[in-house]
Amino acid sequence: MPTLYQDPRSGNCYKVILTAAHLGLQIKTIDIDVTSGLTRKPEFLSKNPNGRVPLFELDDGRLLPESNAIIWYLAEGSPLIPADRFARAQMLQWMFFEQYSHEPYIAVARFWLTFVSKEQLRAKEHLIPEWHAKGNAALGVMEGHLKKNDWFAADHFSLADIALYAYTHCAEEGGFDLKSYPAVGDWLARVAATRGFVKMGKAV
Repeated sequence: MPTLYQDPRSGNCYKVILTAAHLGLQIKTIDIDVTSGLTRKPEFLSKNPNGRVPLFELDDGRLLPESNAIIWYLAEGSPLIPADRFARAQMLQWMFFEQYSHEPYIAVARFWLTFVSKEQLRAKEHLIPEWHAKGNAALGVMEGHLKKNDWFAADHFSLADIALYAYTHCAEEGGFDLKSYPAVGDWLARVAATRGFVKMGKAV
């Protein structure tokens, strides 16, 4: 059985769990607290020199880091990746958006405001307004799209929705007001109603 090294609080790890659950795949999970420093120890760095989770280990020992690469690997050949060429490109567009315009602000704000001490936060407090401004800009882009579309690509649930759901659904933990984005809220409910849906922190 393949193994996912994860912190169950991480949205990037949650993407993998959501994808596997939707596809009915069984994976083993090994939980690692990213605040403990374990991902920077030689044993873990020998598996992923970038020192981060998620890390996916196949039965034959091959290793695959990076959340969006892992979910693509799991979903290839399934409806989670659109068959149409342009729709696939749209899906990737939103997955790149998630990593470049969404996650660096929404996930980072959540991490620092929820999972570290007030003493540690003091060193980053000056960045909070930027996190919120840019995170809200990303949510605004999503809101505009979702006012006209139920899903992010191909008119059906895809990896783009999984990638964006992971940190959007818990954005309020980072100080974002999701009530200001009603179309996003409706989309969150649609994702939660999909086949095999599991909440963050649950194993497949």
